[in-house]
Amino acid sequence: MAIKIYNTLSGGKEEYQPINSDYTGFYVCGPTVYDYFHIGNARPFIVFDVIRRFLIFRGYNVRYVMNLTDIDDKIINRAKADGVTSKEIADRYINAFFEDIQKLGVRPADVYPRATDHINEIIATIKKLVEQDVAYSSAGDVFYDVTKFANYGQLSKKKLDELQAGKRIAVDERKKNSADFVLWKAAKPGEPFWPSPWGNGRPGWHIECSVMSMKYLGKSFDFHGGGQDLIFPHHENEIAQSCAATGCNIFAKYWLHNGFLDMKGEKMSKSLGNFVTARGLMETYPTTAIRLFFLQKHYRGPIDFSEEGLNAATVTAQRLSLTYKKLKDLIPADFVPNKLEETAKIGDFVRQIQALDSDLLAAMEDDFNTPGAIGKLFDIVRETNKFIDEVAKREDANNVLHWLISKYDEYDRFFGIIDKSHAGVDHEQLDGLMQAILKTRQTLRKEKNWALADQLRDDLANAGIVLEDSPSGTTWRWQNKILK
Repeated sequence: MAIKIYNTLSGGKEEYQPINSDYTGFYVCGPTVYDYFHIGNARPFIVFDVIRRFLIFRGYNVRYVMNLTDIDDKIINRAKADGVTSKEIADRYINAFFEDIQKLGVRPADVYPRATDHINEIIATIKKLVEQDVAYSSAGDVFYDVTKFANYGQLSKKKLDELQAGKRIAVDERKKNSADFVLWKAAKPGEPFWPSPWGNGRPGWHIECSVMSMKYLGKSFDFHGGGQDLIFPHHENEIAQSCAATGCNIFAKYWLHNGFLDMKGEKMSKSLGNFVTARGLMETYPTTAIRLFFLQKHYRGPIDFSEEGLNAATVTAQRLSLTYKKLKDLIPADFVPNKLEETAKIGDFVRQIQALDSDLLAAMEDDFNTPGAIGKLFDIVRETNKFIDEVAKREDANNVLHWLISKYDEYDRFFGIIDKSHAGVDHEQLDGLMQAILKTRQTLRKEKNWALADQLRDDLANAGIVLEDSPSGTTWRWQNKILK
């Protein structure tokens, strides 16, 4: 069955038809590296990771590129505040970004181009636009003339005459038209700069993405992804300048945009101050639960951030991982699989799982409908647990158990929500040991031996086990893993 994709450009679902047979080009707007990214920023990193994984699962050779904006006003301001260089700020938070996405189970991109490594290519592209008379210099800046691109507004569905008259665009005497956007910024005193034909300065944000995406994916490529807030002006401007520079009618063929993460009805953002960093959240919640929290909603719709939602996702992720562990524990280590047995009860179960499997994949093929697919996955989990209780102890069930594990592994290739780190641990035995330790610690606390009680807690933390005290008692969990 073909994969259907909602394309922001056309405003409807389209069947995916690759531009070329060699590879699927996929570009995603990455972070501006001036701070730890918040959990709203984590949403595109996770959802496009899943989309990329599913395309690979379906046999496409995906070339995945995510840029790193390492020069920007926010980076410069942070550097001034911290008394360091812009490069030091960028390097610090690029390293933090890599640490955090690894913890979130996001597979590395094939290329992470930095804007500052592509200054020469950016200048060359701007020169071409100036020579074609679609861009112009003014007081050391270079602007793109939006009136020179006939299809300006095709992505955002905005009309140029309305933009020109709109009060929200500040009057700038350097521009020919109020909607014109900057390609090259003249350097201000104390700012980093690079020499150019128009004087010392640095690139604008929009031109960076155009140049880097086309360098690594070609003049035209398949997918361009990002948050809904990037549709205008960022992605609209990318299309205009890229098509003008290359003469191609298609820059990116399919435009994918994820919805916002809302905090009490408002978009989560650093400018509003209503944000939670992904790094901070991972200290409390398992990363599999954070991924599941996002995947339980369709990527194009909004999500309300709440502790209740994350707690529910944690319990659900635990259920999945414990079922996976049960399957692993039931199969003898020396078992060699062969064809599935054809007994009536086993045959009925296999056909039921195959039907659910077909529905799960169909949901993913329908614009990457992860909530529909996740729903089918947990139907499979429910039926798996019934099968384990009723049939799995029979010797002829081992082939089915082995087949089930392969299906769970298959789904996790694109979802990434099964915690397999403790699949070989006897949780019942470990929980019995932990309960004895908790009783000992409770006795120490009653005796007001706080130092020893705290030392016991710290020693467990060093071993990867976190204790959580509450008025109702103390519980334990694996650090950043499934709750016990």
